[in-house]
Amino acid sequence: MNSSINIRTHYRACNLCEAICGLEIKVNENNEILTINGDKNDPFSRGHICPKAVGLKDIYLDENRLKQPVRRTETGWETISWNEAFDEVASKLKSIQNQHGKNAVGVYQGNPSVHNSGTLLTAPAFLRALGTKNRFSATSADQLPHHFVAWQMFGHPLLLPIPDIDRTDFMLIIGANPLASNGSLMTVPDVAHRLKAIQKRGGKFVVIDPRKTETAKIADQHLFIKPATDVYLLLAILNEVLNTKEFLHYDQLNITPEEVLLLKSAIESYTPQAVSSITGMASETIEILVNELLTAKSSVVYGRMGVSVQAFGGVCQWLINCINIFTGNMDSEGGAMFPQPAFDLLGRAKKGENYFNRYQSAVRKLPEFDGELPVSAMAEDILAGGIKNLITVCGNPVLSTSNGTQLDTALEGLDYMVSVDIYINETTRHANIILPPTTGLEVAHYDIAFHNLAVRNTAKYTQPLFEKDNNQRHDWEIFEEIKNRLITGEGSDIPAPKNPEEKLAMAIQYGPYGKDGLTLQKLKDNPHGEDLGALRPCLKEKLLTDNQEININSELIMQDLERVKINFEKLLKATKSTDFDLQLIGRRHLRSNNSWMHNSERLMKGQNRCTLMIHPETAANRGIVNLEKVQIESRVGRVEIVVEITDEIMPNVVSIPHGFGHARRGVQLDVATAHAGVSLNDLTDELLIDELTGNAAFTGVPVRILRGIK
Repeated sequence: MNSSINIRTHYRACNLCEAICGLEIKVNENNEILTINGDKNDPFSRGHICPKAVGLKDIYLDENRLKQPVRRTETGWETISWNEAFDEVASKLKSIQNQHGKNAVGVYQGNPSVHNSGTLLTAPAFLRALGTKNRFSATSADQLPHHFVAWQMFGHPLLLPIPDIDRTDFMLIIGANPLASNGSLMTVPDVAHRLKAIQKRGGKFVVIDPRKTETAKIADQHLFIKPATDVYLLLAILNEVLNTKEFLHYDQLNITPEEVLLLKSAIESYTPQAVSSITGMASETIEILVNELLTAKSSVVYGRMGVSVQAFGGVCQWLINCINIFTGNMDSEGGAMFPQPAFDLLGRAKKGENYFNRYQSAVRKLPEFDGELPVSAMAEDILAGGIKNLITVCGNPVLSTSNGTQLDTALEGLDYMVSVDIYINETTRHANIILPPTTGLEVAHYDIAFHNLAVRNTAKYTQPLFEKDNNQRHDWEIFEEIKNRLITGEGSDIPAPKNPEEKLAMAIQYGPYGKDGLTLQKLKDNPHGEDLGALRPCLKEKLLTDNQEININSELIMQDLERVKINFEKLLKATKSTDFDLQLIGRRHLRSNNSWMHNSERLMKGQNRCTLMIHPETAANRGIVNLEKVQIESRVGRVEIVVEITDEIMPNVVSIPHGFGHARRGVQLDVATAHAGVSLNDLTDELLIDELTGNAAFTGVPVRILRGIK
């Protein structure tokens, strides 16, 4: 008998990171997963997967994963029914808001929220029912400068330019490591082959980073830069571009000569020679970069996490856009372009909307953006007493936000806390009730967010591989149930949760490709996904500024240049610190998404990855030897960590990976606890932010090393 007769093949999109890689999963008659491979017929990912894909099986089978609601008691966690959980949560929310006002409830949404279409389609109505202004998310610990600048320049936070990596001839990558992240705000599966393809067609890509990253190792050139000085490098590049008149492009985007003169005047003092000592890059090197950007048939500058999470993240992202504009590579093949997704999040967007500073956080008065307050303010606002109840949605902010120790303390003092999560982790251990959604292989999925950021126009719908059992709830069922209880009066019948698939079907039917026959059913019939073509110029029709022109001299950004100038003069006069004399940066590993995948043994096994990277010269000056355990200290905290001496990092810079630190009491993650490591964010400082946007500044945190640890 042929044993393969009873083997079925399931195709889906991996939703563990932004790359949307297609998977081919083989399952036997007992519903046992036999293999997880890349789907060679997926037109976007072309058979590529990364090691995280096998983690979908590990999550599905993980004994630590919660499948029913649990309630924290004095004697431990107890399982309760869904009705009991929903009734208690709704009752507590109503009681707290009736007594203390709508804003007494806070909400934090983590990165996984954006990777689940059920959450994206139903959480907004749930949040409207809550009516609180105390909303926070991972956005302001990650990418807020991108959205702020998109709004200022193009009229909407989601009008984000994406590198046309498949057609560019020169790519300058600053503060990004797509070989570890699989792309970020650039949905790009199989990125290694796409980067190598640039070289094969005679092009080049260059990486600028304080560490020789995985991406830098395969680049044509890697250039070190001192942490948090990217703004001055970018200013010098733009200044040089604007002074090279024979190459200057702007007419095609309706930018006037007067606007260009105003911009030139604002940045004219930042020459390559002026910024060289501050950035650590020779002026000749900067001039060569400018020449390569200008003379390549097409070129694009891409800056990501490293340039966003610093004190001038907003200005950095503005400068990157300006460089792409004035080298003639904005909305142009091989440059920075705008996707046209099948589910268009901008379909109902209005011109001239204000998304900024409509209210502020309680303690530091930090401005709101797009309905959210900076996450750096969350702990202090809880400690000040304004937030009595917190709801966390698929996130672990104790490990992922600045000064996690402060937040850990703040969560202990809440009157009540609810977490929508599948694990008891460093954050959810504080919850009174945890509501676990189905996950991964049990859910239907259409990647609403990341098709909007893709390097090709694509669409793909995933059916569940396994049906949930009667004791489980999908994410959309959880949000719908709580919402319905919040808006339904006492004694009234509570409406049943409404599957959001109808919303998805309508969005696709009436989206950009509906007229060409694209429907949700067509996507269901083709589980490999639809290739809708390469990116094409479309910015003029998409612009949502009042005058439908690019706003290169945004008033808010131009004002922030004064802060840039003050810091520049301070750096020119600065002497070497004898106290906190090192700069701390983070890093990411391919085998984990922040802390998401740390309970997968096959992904966590191997050598210790939570180490303190330090340059040989810096180590020698302190008498530090490889694998020695040291203490590293910042203004807000101190951790013990093993040293990894390497010349892949700049002198006087140290690096700790993001997402570790699982040794806190009450965490129920067997594998993660065995590979606990330390949390980078027990050292990062909640007072260090980009003052323009409110984004956390994780890069360049001042630290020092203490020795003598046994």
